[in-house]
Amino acid sequence: MTTTPILKISGLKVAYGGIQAVKGIDLEVRANELVTLIGANGAGKTTTLKAITGLLSWAGEIQFLGQSCSGQQSFELLRQGLVMVPEGRGVFKLMSITENLLMGAYTRNDEAEVRNDIERMFALFPRLKERATQLAGTLSGGEQQMLAMARALMSRPKLLLLDEPSMGLSPIMVEKIFQVVRDVHAQGTPILLVEQNARLALQAANRAYVLDSGEVTMQGEANQLLHDPKVRAAYLGEEVA
Repeated sequence: MTTTPILKISGLKVAYGGIQAVKGIDLEVRANELVTLIGANGAGKTTTLKAITGLLSWAGEIQFLGQSCSGQQSFELLRQGLVMVPEGRGVFKLMSITENLLMGAYTRNDEAEVRNDIERMFALFPRLKERATQLAGTLSGGEQQMLAMARALMSRPKLLLLDEPSMGLSPIMVEKIFQVVRDVHAQGTPILLVEQNARLALQAANRAYVLDSGEVTMQGEANQLLHDPKVRAAYLGEEVA
């Protein structure tokens, strides 16, 4: 696996008022990788993603595709291929599924390829094809999550950030969402995944970082962390002798 960093973070700090939410973390995502960031509520995971995508002010260094993100706004980073599916999905509820997908491609002007990509999304998410003309607001939570992911993929991201894609979903739908995450990664899209379901996240990922109170406390190969006693006790709900 190549070690070319698509995303490289050094000494990232993010503060809300006087509260230091992220305390100087280092993190990177290499080409072809699925990297997960796990941790308890309030650990700073979503804050980290928001900083990466220009939604929060930050200190330190963030580089995307070898270029500094300092001073760049979210729409500029989006045009460069840095795309996030936010927590809570954020679909356009009064638009149809197809219209939502077209909104995901609004930075593109290759109309024929956009239509091809819509069909590719329908192949990846068969449920969406069955409901192509249905208003997004009438979909189930799992279907809205699928739509949010498909809409993000319509922009042809060079790096896809996923923030809690399994939140609020049934166990069956969680399994389906994670299968899609694995499929998208297998098709060549690098992913940085923030996820509370540590077991599924570690099973899907190549590498992982554990975030605790704004600091990276552990990092390494995901499979190794999956079997680490400290991780199993703290994040997998297991009692380890």
